[in-house]
Amino acid sequence: MSDLNDTMEEVLGYGRLLVGLVLAVLIAWSVWWVVRYVRADAMTRQSIRQAVRIRRGWKRLAPMLKLSATDKTPTALASLANTDGKPIKPRVLVPALKVTHDAYGVIARATCLPGIGLEQFQKAAPHLADAWRCTRVAVTQDTPGHVVIRGVRLDPLKFKTEHHPTGEAPDEIARWDLGLDEYAQPVSVDLTQVPGVTVAGLPGFGKTSLINRLICDWAPSSAIQFVCADGKVSTAREGDYAHLVKRMFGFVGDDLEESNALFRRLVELRRARVSAAERILGVQSMWEVGPSAAWPLVVVIIDEAHTYFRDHKGSDPKTKKLAALAAENARLVEDLVKKGRSMGILVVLATQKSTGDAIPTFIRDVCPIGLSFAQKTAEAAVAALGEDIREWPDANPINLQERAYVGVASMNHQSQPGFTRIRTPFVSGGDSAAIAQQTAHLTADPTDLLTAQLPNIDLDKSDPNNLAA
Repeated sequence: MSDLNDTMEEVLGYGRLLVGLVLAVLIAWSVWWVVRYVRADAMTRQSIRQAVRIRRGWKRLAPMLKLSATDKTPTALASLANTDGKPIKPRVLVPALKVTHDAYGVIARATCLPGIGLEQFQKAAPHLADAWRCTRVAVTQDTPGHVVIRGVRLDPLKFKTEHHPTGEAPDEIARWDLGLDEYAQPVSVDLTQVPGVTVAGLPGFGKTSLINRLICDWAPSSAIQFVCADGKVSTAREGDYAHLVKRMFGFVGDDLEESNALFRRLVELRRARVSAAERILGVQSMWEVGPSAAWPLVVVIIDEAHTYFRDHKGSDPKTKKLAALAAENARLVEDLVKKGRSMGILVVLATQKSTGDAIPTFIRDVCPIGLSFAQKTAEAAVAALGEDIREWPDANPINLQERAYVGVASMNHQSQPGFTRIRTPFVSGGDSAAIAQQTAHLTADPTDLLTAQLPNIDLDKSDPNNLAA
């Protein structure tokens, strides 16, 4: 009897210990949850409460939206328990749902069921938005058998953001981080093997800030070199690239003769790279081995591109000369866009309206990636993004003219159909100046790098570089 009592006491002791551990875990979890909630900002607290409501109401909501499946086959346990022979009641299966939150709303991951997959969730998205009190809801495939449901309570496009460059070399060369989409998800594009990018939009809506971020993020890499033609200034110190010019191996302003000489020099570099590729790289395309400090990706930025291509009308000698230079500029840039990709030359053209008179169509239509900030006319939107933008009225840049949408652009993304809107962040002049100062020592002329490896290569070194100005 004494042994039995001892055993019972031992069992009770283990039981009390187990209960104590469970209570300790529950208390620790509760404290952690409360601390996280208290430390969160007001927007995130709302999202936390929203996520709790979604979890609690999911099993009731899912069948209402036809997001449940009926299983008429009884389980083995139910069959054994059915002694009276009555039909066993079918089970209603509800997709498992895991919900996380952020400042803008919630991200839910759901498990698919037979007959309940991506298509069914996408059809239910508008009703989920109503039930979850979201501005919009998007459903995408996560992994096979799972979907991601993104619901935003607040419109991320209307919240201005800032980007502070880290000064560290990018993990992936030629990966361009653009900003956040309308579901507050990060958006980036892969510019590997891309010949050109066009950026359009009204003045003051974010074109230059977008390009500034590209330079600041890529500047810490010695495998990337920059050259710029800025058509709205005469010298570097007058314009938006005054800080970043230290990280550029060449810069010209609105002078057509200087820009013509620069474009000619870049075409000569392209031709020399073609003849030297197999001898130096051992391959015909630079992208087979990737950019390096000795053979960098050359990013050619042409801001206010219409300055260099505009058709000058007139019969006087000066106007004829300007018209000839503009036509020659178009031919040279066409060469860079159409033939420079495999040699590691990327051309970024920015202008207000990317119509044919601003960027010739034989250049614009070869650039596979196009972005557009606010536009005033449907014609300008179509010129920037193509005819398909007419079928996506919500993403049309003519709807971005409100001041709240400064910094918001529309684009046709590589990884998804249709068009998406992106909130691009602001990069301050102080940050860009700091990055340029830190990385100025990495600046190198690709022509010099090439001749250092092949001293006998024939290159036209005439250079209108006016950095000293």
